[in-house]
Amino acid sequence: MMSESRHEKRPATATRMLSAGAGVDAHWHDEHQIVYAGRGVLAVTTESGSWIAPATRAIWIPAGTVHEHRAYGRTDLHALGLAGNPLGLERPAVLLVEPLLRELIIACTSVSDPPEERDRMLAVLMDRLRHSPQQPMHLPSARDPRLAALCVLLDLDPASGSTLEELGRRVGASGRTLSRLFRTEFGMTFPQWRTQLRLHHALRLLAEDVPVTAVAHRCGWASASAFIEVFRRAFGHTPGARKHARQPVVLR
Repeated sequence: MMSESRHEKRPATATRMLSAGAGVDAHWHDEHQIVYAGRGVLAVTTESGSWIAPATRAIWIPAGTVHEHRAYGRTDLHALGLAGNPLGLERPAVLLVEPLLRELIIACTSVSDPPEERDRMLAVLMDRLRHSPQQPMHLPSARDPRLAALCVLLDLDPASGSTLEELGRRVGASGRTLSRLFRTEFGMTFPQWRTQLRLHHALRLLAEDVPVTAVAHRCGWASASAFIEVFRRAFGHTPGARKHARQPVVLR
């Protein structure tokens, strides 16, 4: 649920360190914004849903979008305001961050660089953004109360193996109705949505240094190997590789 301070403006470009579980209340910017966690995992929530990003991803937030931040694990947050919209996106999105783009985001959120140098880096950053594919890491918010109730149930227990019919009996809808709602409201099937939900939870737990085997069990995978394969397909590397590659970022 979004907090009530919905129209508070904050600087669109900033760096800050967030402790595990810390957040930034609902606010909006006149500029488009890229938010990136150099360390940790960052989630952004709007009325339309939640987007989550580890250090290999960034989140695009269009101008005027009321949103909240939440950190999982100790998180180095880099927020960059942009006057232009190189992607033409009118809603938040998770973007792939390759090494050069990572360094550009960190450098452009520094206050120590001369303005002319920062402008040149921003121009390169905008070019790199145009080549950053979107990643399917969005958990949309449900409008139908039955679908919303189901989402709450599984968010509280992502390891649940209940079928759609079994869940339907708990929320007052048939499995067929719920299946239709998943497609019409979310644009995905129930299994696809449940995998997204479990990956969201997995990223949060990994940021808190929970062992991979425990993450797999707590998020509903039958084995660590099954979880590792799904994670690798989603993020391009294994959960262990993500942890070992993580490096502290110096906030300038």
